[in-house]
Amino acid sequence: MNQAATFDYATAFSRNIGWVTPAEQEKLRSARIAIAGLGGVGGAHLLTLSRLGVSRFNIADFDEFGVHNMNRQVGAFMSTVNQPKARVLANMARDINPEMDVQVFSEGVTEANLDEFLRDVDLYVDGIDFFALPARRMLFRACHERGIPALTAAPLGMGVALMYFKPGGMSFEQYFRVEGRSENEQYARFIAGLSPAMLQRNYLVEPGAVNFQERRGPSTMMSCDLCAGVMGVAALKVLLGRGRLRAAPWAMQFDAYHQRIKFTWRPFGNANPMQQLMLMLIRPLLEGRAKVG
Repeated sequence: MNQAATFDYATAFSRNIGWVTPAEQEKLRSARIAIAGLGGVGGAHLLTLSRLGVSRFNIADFDEFGVHNMNRQVGAFMSTVNQPKARVLANMARDINPEMDVQVFSEGVTEANLDEFLRDVDLYVDGIDFFALPARRMLFRACHERGIPALTAAPLGMGVALMYFKPGGMSFEQYFRVEGRSENEQYARFIAGLSPAMLQRNYLVEPGAVNFQERRGPSTMMSCDLCAGVMGVAALKVLLGRGRLRAAPWAMQFDAYHQRIKFTWRPFGNANPMQQLMLMLIRPLLEGRAKVG
């Protein structure tokens, strides 16, 4: 019978040393990251950052796992169906690092608990569902007001789009410009802002799988894994102050299917003339007046 292993932080994350210094590893250990949404990307972010050695998290999700989550969510197993995502992911993170401090917000993030969710946070990592724009706007606005750096990595096709909203820089609202717009227009502006390069569009083989009226679209685990890797590196750079990370109005998209990477710069965000043209193409898709692909 095997003797139970004893956890030791230095041993558990010793293979990080070389890419980070021992002093930097301790800085990662003491950082607190808030993650809202623990589905396709949020759960993968949590586990990736846990294996990086980050040991303090505030995590939030009000949903439960279902069979339809199996294709992309790291906490989705037949054994976890109908279980709360936040509780399952917290247990998985603690199984990596039993010394971890995980504050669980099982009701999601609301106006009532927003201050508590962001208290003492060094970085906000976005994992909210695409269609939950009111909650996303609330969180990014709160981070901007509090000077908390905020990152989002969107799973697009078989790739990832990364955006960084740095303290004192362009805000989420200044970039996406969704205030006062209709729901469909807000979705259009969110898509256009996340993916100015639209590298993923021309290999969608079943356009009917995208239905904004029913709030559904296709996804891949490869995309979520890419998001977690890109997010992990971006979080490391922000937390350790290492290297350049382009902030909004810059965006980065990498598409593994096409083996292409594209950096876009959109001064004034969605008010940029190039973005206005992009919106003219996206609006008919959301309104069901054109086909995707």
